[in-house]
Amino acid sequence: MNEQTNKRTNESRHKRRIRSFVRRPGRLTPGQQRALDELLPRYGIDVECMDLRTAFERRAPLVVEIGFGNGQALAWMAANEADKNFVGIEVHEPGVGRLLRSVEADGLDNVRVLMRDAVEVLREQCLPDSLDEVRIYFPDPWPKKRHHKRRLIQVPFLELLAERMVNGGILHLATDWAPYAEWMVESLVEVPEFSIEGDPYVERPRWRPQTHFEQRGQRKGHEIFDIVCRLVR
Repeated sequence: MNEQTNKRTNESRHKRRIRSFVRRPGRLTPGQQRALDELLPRYGIDVECMDLRTAFERRAPLVVEIGFGNGQALAWMAANEADKNFVGIEVHEPGVGRLLRSVEADGLDNVRVLMRDAVEVLREQCLPDSLDEVRIYFPDPWPKKRHHKRRLIQVPFLELLAERMVNGGILHLATDWAPYAEWMVESLVEVPEFSIEGDPYVERPRWRPQTHFEQRGQRKGHEIFDIVCRLVR
């Protein structure tokens, strides 16, 4: 009996999905902790919400940013695209706290936040044909070959995105890691619903501000790659 139980446990662990992130505890400032305590209940989305669009009081094009880091870019985009609703997904508490402080200070009622694995959000809290845009800026490139399986941009992930996005929706990826940029393009080619609009890269679109990770990469001499795709069914 114990041997059978151990076998089932090992099989379960083997089938467990490999996550693209590692939760690293970060030091919270008093302001960030206050934001999590007082503002997350207001701007956060409950895991029981089955349609992200219903988290807002108005109906508007829905933009999802996956892995918003410190939230600076998301706050800028929400302020400059006030006609759209934004959902930011991030698992690291200091970044969420910092974004919430910006949301409160700037009165950004078009921003909501989820502290959850993005794949779980897409599977469980997004209906088909519900996302107008998805933006993923400078995800962890997991540069070592043995870690490539942890990369967020994979064919199954892109297939899931294609199911959740509206026809004509825009997917915007950016990275400062050239091998990852090539990986992204190769993965996108395998999902025929996505039509790459560049050749295959484009100049930084007007809607994307420079991010903290981008500036850090540039200081290291890295080239920046923007990939813009349109979903066509």
